Amino acid sequence: MDGDTKPKAGGGAGSGAGGAGTGGAEIEMDDDANKPPSDLAADLAASDAKQAAVAKSGGVQKTPLSWQDIVVVIRKPFLKVHRTELNPFVGTTMNDNIIRHYSAGGELAYYLTDVLAIGIEGNYYQHVFNEPFDLIARQARRLPTVNQYNWSTALDFHYVPVYGKFAILDHRLVTWEAYFTAGIGAGQSEVIPRDTKFPGFTNFLIQPNVGAGMRFFLAKWLTINFGLRDYVFYDHFEPTNRSATVNANAADAASHADGALINNIMFQVGLSFWLPTSFDYTTFR
Repeated sequence: MDGDTKPKAGGGAGSGAGGAGTGGAEIEMDDDANKPPSDLAADLAASDAKQAAVAKSGGVQKTPLSWQDIVVVIRKPFLKVHRTELNPFVGTTMNDNIIRHYSAGGELAYYLTDVLAIGIEGNYYQHVFNEPFDLIARQARRLPTVNQYNWSTALDFHYVPVYGKFAILDHRLVTWEAYFTAGIGAGQSEVIPRDTKFPGFTNFLIQPNVGAGMRFFLAKWLTINFGLRDYVFYDHFEPTNRSATVNANAADAASHADGALINNIMFQVGLSFWLPTSFDYTTFR
């Protein structure tokens, strides 16, 4: 063998080591790994000059891509700006174990932007007595002092800070959003007399409210909503010392009523219908 002869890449001692792991395949070395920094800088400058020449000539520089290089940002599938939401809903009280109220109502809201809206709502209530109402009457020989709610209405403001989506079994994407609401309204409660021979009386209520909920998008014109709402008000109840000679009529009972601050927390579920039923995306010119 000539002493000046050099082994090729993958030959000689290197070939024996490679043959054990790769079956003797030759390994091509990356030339850039052995280049000095000055040569790499020259190559980058040449590449930039080539791209500039292609751009100047009006051509398109083709760069090989793989699926990992492609990033897709999808549009929001649902827009609310300048649309009206018609939301019929039903609800039930959450924090009163003596009397439970069920409500049927609705809200009409207009979205000034995609996250801000103003609306008006109304509720009509029906009540049922829970089991503790009868237990207290039988065990303590006393009837609880309770009021029923008749109706309420409010002016509400909505803010949507959270928007997202999740996959169901890696097959279908479900879009949702979370929202906060606050408002001011009015309502009416009515005293349920402990003794039916005495008349009841009604109370006019000022009711601020706060709440939060989630909305799931089913179509471009339909969503399903779940939420909690806390209606806060100062209510008046039947006097504890009411008798045939004291506070017998409704006016006297109302003037001597016992007051308390009430938090009426309600769970609500409803469907929202959106008008117009479709929307168009626009882009800046």
